[in-house]
Amino acid sequence: MIEVLRLSVPITVWLTGFSAVYALQGISCSRHWPSDLDARPVLLAAWVVAIGLQLLTLMTVLYAPSKSRFVQTTATTLAVIALVAAVWTVMPVLVASLCL
Repeated sequence: MIEVLRLSVPITVWLTGFSAVYALQGISCSRHWPSDLDARPVLLAAWVVAIGLQLLTLMTVLYAPSKSRFVQTTATTLAVIALVAAVWTVMPVLVASLCL
């Protein structure tokens, strides 16, 4: 069972971080967002947390290796891909305009 988690957690953490950051962006463009709170620092903090969780996932995969070489290689590859995806897919929130 731990092997299934080793393979699925990196992409699940990316999906959760991606969803959370873009949900925050959607809320920041709504009338429910406090008008005196700038959204960009909040989104930046969420992005940093998402990247930190991806790094933690990668370090866990690397420092607690699987007995199976296939599972270890696949989990490491997925963790690296998820880290790159976390950086790349959330970057537009930080460099583009928030609300159109």
